[in-house]
Order: sequence, then C-alpha cells, then structure tokens
Amino acid sequence: MARTLKDTALGSREARARLKPSGKPYYRTIEEGLHLGYRKPRGRKGKPAVSGKWVWRRYVEDQVSKKGKKQPYVVEPIGIADDYSDADGAAILSFAQAQNRARALFQQGARADAGIGPYTVASAMADYIEHLAHEGKDTRDSQWRIDAHILPKLGTIECDKLTAKEIRKWHAAMAAVPGRLRPNRKKGKEQHRKFDKNSAEDVRKRRVSANRVFAILRAGLNLGFEEGMITGNREWQRVKPFPKVNVPRTRFLSVEEAQRLINACDPEFRPMIEAALTTGCRYGELCALEVHDFDRDAKTLSIRKSKSGKARKVYLSNEGTQLFRGLTVGRRGGERIIRTDAGLPFGKSYQIRPMLDAYSRAKIEPAIGFHQLRHTFASLLVKAGTPMRYVADALGHATTVMTEKYYAHLAPSDVSDAIRKNVPVFGFEKSNLVGLR
Repeated sequence: MARTLKDTALGSREARARLKPSGKPYYRTIEEGLHLGYRKPRGRKGKPAVSGKWVWRRYVEDQVSKKGKKQPYVVEPIGIADDYSDADGAAILSFAQAQNRARALFQQGARADAGIGPYTVASAMADYIEHLAHEGKDTRDSQWRIDAHILPKLGTIECDKLTAKEIRKWHAAMAAVPGRLRPNRKKGKEQHRKFDKNSAEDVRKRRVSANRVFAILRAGLNLGFEEGMITGNREWQRVKPFPKVNVPRTRFLSVEEAQRLINACDPEFRPMIEAALTTGCRYGELCALEVHDFDRDAKTLSIRKSKSGKARKVYLSNEGTQLFRGLTVGRRGGERIIRTDAGLPFGKSYQIRPMLDAYSRAKIEPAIGFHQLRHTFASLLVKAGTPMRYVADALGHATTVMTEKYYAHLAPSDVSDAIRKNVPVFGFEKSNLVGLR
C-alpha cells in the first residue's frame, strides 16, 4: 500500500482553516510528477461557509494549450475537502483519501499515455491472484471461482465505474442459480448441482457460495484501492454479504463410525483415511508429505505449506506415530509418505470415489467428504475436553475464533451439566425399543 504523506498545512481541517483564500491551489508533492492541491474558497459576506476542493495535477511533457502556450501540467478536480462535513470516501474526501484518489488518477493517466486500457475488474482479479501467489498461498480455488463467476459478468467493467447496484444484482443472481460442478473433460459440457429453490438448506448453501465469491471480488478490489489503481472503495463497501448463512458444520463421525469406515476402505486408500483421522490434516497436506517430514523421535509431522501459506508442526499420538513409522520404514527421505500401490502420489480429487465406496460398504449415511475427517478429529478432541487453543494449534488456526465457532458447542459445559442434573423427572413411559448396530 502506498505511503500516506503528512502535511502541516493541508493535513487537517484546522490547518486548512488558517490558510488564506487564493486563486491558485496550495500544492503538496505526492511523488515525482504528481501534486495534490487544495483550493481555498473566497468567503462571501452573508453566505454560509463553503468547503475547499481537492485538485490534482500531473506533469505532461510538451503539452500545448489551445492558445499555443506550453502547458506542462494537467489539472483536474478530485472532490470536496472535509472542511465542515465528515469524509465519506466518495464525494467528500480527507487529505489521505484525496492522496489515494490522486494516485489512482495519476496511474490511469499513465496507463492511457502508454496505450494501456482502463483498470477493469479483470485487471484487479489478475493482480489479486498474483498477490496471493507472492504470499505463498494456493490460488487454484480462487482462480476457479474468478473464472467461473466474476469475469463473465463483471470482468470488462472499469473498477471506478462499478456500482453497488451492479454488485448487488450480480451477487443475488449468483445465489439464485444451481451451483456449478467442476468441468468434466469427458462430457465436455457445463454441469450443475441439484438445487431446489424451495429448500431452505439449498438456498442457504447457494448464499454461502455466493458470499465466498463476493469475498474474493471484494479482496481484489480492496487490493486495487490500496495500491492506488482504484480511486474509491465506497461502492463495494455498501454491498453486504447474505447474513446468518454460515452455520457450524455439525456432521462428524463417531469413533465407532470411523472404525467402520477404516475397515470398509480399499487397502490402497486406508492409510490416507487413518492419517486424516489421527492428524486432522487436509487432503492436500497429506498428499504432499514426504518421509523426511516425519520425526519419529519427536513424534511429529512437519507441514511445510498449509492453506494459510504457513508451516506448522503436527503432534502425533502413539497410534499415529506407529502408523507413520510403518509407512516410512526403509524409505528414502524425498519419497511421498502416502502413495498408491503403483508408488505414485495421490492426485487432486482422487479421494472422492474411494470415500463414497467406503461409506457405501460401511453403511454410513449421510456420506461426508474427506474434509469432514478433519472436523471429526477436532470434534472428538473437543468432546474429550481438550482446550480450544490446543485444538486451534493442531488445526493450524491462527486464533481460536474459527475453532470456537465450529466446535464450542461440543465442549464440556457447566450449563448443560446443571440442566441435566436439575430438570425434574416427569415419569414418561419408557420405550422398550433397542437399536441394533
């Protein structure tokens, strides 16, 4: 983000009030070739006070005015100064906001001079993906969502001309249609998930997905604004995500269900299931594990790159340590720990079919995805009384906020214990039905 400059004469409304009215603006150099100016209005007797105005100018070599005189600067208005009203980032600007807008206009002018097109939503999304990659984060999911949902509808719109109304319309339309499946190369056509618009759960899921895509759009536009490529951020800030749609995931396996799943799994895929249940690692993290990532003496795994881009240590139980000792014994340090029978690494999405087959054989309904094994690991830890900060550390969460959001209801509670102890017995008729395993 560009550095915000300070100025004793222009930086505050009190300082600007002390300036004398002048026909020419008071300028502050922002960077070479770019100046931010403040034009102090002349007061008129009997008239209400008027706020000053921000202008900007940039140096243009060999420019000639209509009268044939050299005119080395292009001067354009930016907005009203916050002399009497609070800044809103759109019509009324503070000194810092005026700097950001001047930089954005300066860059747009430079792009135009160089024959480069306007800064569009597509440009902002490309810069955002580049930023994620530079931070060491996985860009595949974000890139897929951008290509599928953002670029077709908004990609050609200039960021400075994008309105809150357009964003709201796009956001609502995305939530009202069935979700897209990943492209199937064999079928060669677009496929969609089942969607019942009368189902509250289906509608909730679509709104969750729409919020995720909107978060990507907003992050990309914020980056463009911080880098000075967009003059204002008010339009997308006025758009709010769908409220109260992110409900905690409550489905996870019991120990007995996990045991059945392991026993019903193909021998080739069983180590992957066992590793997920004993570590809480994501599928991609397990696929990337190499033999030297396992420290048999310290009983730990080193996750060199996670979803957040940060490395972490995973502490293993005795059973987990025994599992990884068996998987790594006699093997070279650079080999993948979990691999197919052919000695190859597991690929992206390979886990879907073996998981469904195992659930079918184990008669576990409803079937859950591989990621829910991570939730099973965390849920069983919390139910056993493990402190939230330890569970957050095991999952690689920076704080306990996400951990508490999804698992706090499973933790032992004095409230629940007191209610179960003190609610009176009403003498309901007991059922003689017994469930069969």
